[in-house]
Amino acid sequence: MSEASILIVEDNEDFALTIADVLRKKQYEVKPVFTGEDALEYVRNHLVDLVLLDIRLPGKDGLEVIRELKDLDPDMVVIMMTAFADIEPAIEAMKMGAFDYLVKPFDLEELRLVVDKALETQHLRREVARLRWQKEKELPHSELYGNSASMLQVKELIRIVAATPRTSVLIQGESGTGKELVANAIHYSSQRRDKPFIKINCSAIPDNLLESELFGYEKGAFTDARATKKGLFELAHTGTIFLDEISSLKPELQPKLLRILEMQTFRRVGGTNDIQVDVRIIAATNRKLEDCVKEGSFREDLFYRLKVMVIDLPPLRERKEDIIPLAKLFVNQNNKVFNKNIQGLAPEAEKVLLHYPWPGNVRELKNVIERAVILCRSDFIGPEHLPQELNKASQEAPVQVGEALSSDMSLAEMEKRHILFVLKANKFNKSQTARVLGISRSTLREKLRLYGIEDEGE
Repeated sequence: MSEASILIVEDNEDFALTIADVLRKKQYEVKPVFTGEDALEYVRNHLVDLVLLDIRLPGKDGLEVIRELKDLDPDMVVIMMTAFADIEPAIEAMKMGAFDYLVKPFDLEELRLVVDKALETQHLRREVARLRWQKEKELPHSELYGNSASMLQVKELIRIVAATPRTSVLIQGESGTGKELVANAIHYSSQRRDKPFIKINCSAIPDNLLESELFGYEKGAFTDARATKKGLFELAHTGTIFLDEISSLKPELQPKLLRILEMQTFRRVGGTNDIQVDVRIIAATNRKLEDCVKEGSFREDLFYRLKVMVIDLPPLRERKEDIIPLAKLFVNQNNKVFNKNIQGLAPEAEKVLLHYPWPGNVRELKNVIERAVILCRSDFIGPEHLPQELNKASQEAPVQVGEALSSDMSLAEMEKRHILFVLKANKFNKSQTARVLGISRSTLREKLRLYGIEDEGE
């Protein structure tokens, strides 16, 4: 923000230079010009973050200039400067897209506050645009990856709810299961994809600041409220707001959130007027909200209003068939980051990954693979590249077989059942099955023929 570029358009040269000196003290790059024509010429040839524009100018007046500025850059942030007698043109400029206006003579501290607020808004707009561009460039599978039955169900729910205009969504799942990725997928698959997408972690902001962050405040609402500030719900208007760790939202704020869900209105801190917004709310929690309701820390009516559409994310240990494909995806991603060419995972490493319970879920797996890629100096990641606790868990894990065994079952029958179990788990992919079993593909083919296991595809 300190490198922001500000253009001052003011025909009173002394006044323009005074404003420029004040703003330069805040490390802004400032350019004063004295006519509307010069302003337009400057904007055509330079990157400008903010324009301070006088209403009364020689030649083109402020209204003509803002109209042409908006034609050049619809997202240009413009603050009008006007004498008290020219309030009506300033209001007209607001209708044309001006961010705010200052009435001369204005206090220099008021100038600083309005400029800071305008630049903060501009920064947020550009961040939203950057994230949108980033999401459009990413491959779909880099968001939600997995073909287990439970993940296919999650993807179908995302597809259904993304097509609705305003339905609230509650995402539940352990830490690291990808709740934020689900929120991303819903927003960027919906009609709101080109609108703001604002995220806030309800547990990361102190309770005494959270209300003003969410809902904003009016000038004079408290000691340091020197200017009106828009909250995140206003900034998310027409878009989506993602409330992570919703279970930690303090009880005093829950009625305000309920009101937004029911009526799409709220009031700023210290405000008396209702503000209408069009926002989809996506909430996430790693706790069961039913338990919070029973404890009395979460309103029952808010819980039922949030759970119009619930998406439960399964822990990684319950979708083991996704572990190896995810690990391979992370290997490929980290190959690009660290300029490596690791071919994949050794069979022994795959066994270690499959036996570990993954309390940190996908996030933990991603971190483990990143570490392994950094350590690996060979073509394949082996158990020696994995953390000690994973290898220990693998050594302590009981042998898994597909069906119950009995004391009178032959060794051949045990082997047949286990091969069939692993084959089904790997969707009859013989190469993958052979790697998991630790045998060659030709040996597997011979055993399938020996045991009369039907060939159901690759």
